[in-house]
Amino acid sequence: MTSTVPAPVARTADGHALQAVLLDMDGTLVDTEGFWWEIEVDVFGALGHQLDEAWRDVVVGGPMTRSAAFLIESTGAAITLAELTVLLNERFEERIAEQVPLMPGAERLLAELARHNVPTALVSASHRRVIDRVLLTLGPERFALSVAGDEVARTKPHPDPYLLAASTLGAHPSRCAVIEDTATGVASAEAAGCRVVAVPSVGVIPPGPGRTIVRSLEEVDLPFLRALITPMN
Repeated sequence: MTSTVPAPVARTADGHALQAVLLDMDGTLVDTEGFWWEIEVDVFGALGHQLDEAWRDVVVGGPMTRSAAFLIESTGAAITLAELTVLLNERFEERIAEQVPLMPGAERLLAELARHNVPTALVSASHRRVIDRVLLTLGPERFALSVAGDEVARTKPHPDPYLLAASTLGAHPSRCAVIEDTATGVASAEAAGCRVVAVPSVGVIPPGPGRTIVRSLEEVDLPFLRALITPMN
């Protein structure tokens, strides 16, 4: 799956050029990026290995297989990729069964998008089993669809997840606003041709052409997102 060339942006029937809003999950809508790292530290600690804090920026926001493979290779732990992937997902599900804290502004933004019937998708590198658990907190009815990392041939930082979400919603990528919290996710959305709002959670996201960086979702509302996409006529 490859990115498409942006088409001229015209107004929709409601007078706005924005066709859809695509949102990342961990660290963007729910405050769980730290959960993943804590679990990885615990799991590798039980295997007799201490994780370097500097590795956190390497594994954040990426697909489970990439992050897990990096940690196995870096530590030399005696565990297979398949075993580690299952273990990390199980531990994460146990953790979010106790609590799934929302990021500041997430509840308000999702309610606003739903109130105005804006097509909305959840696009995550997490596996389907994890996304479905988190959706119970976010409200599955607020999303027209969700895309999981284990449902695409190439997940973030490749453009495939966002291209799939846009096409399924019948939207052009250039008319989609994406909200992401990691450099990996931003790279995926920008490669798909979407307009990106970056809300950094772990690590630094530098400024870039067409990229908007905010400190919190509390700075984001529907007029803000609509203003990102300028109609041509």
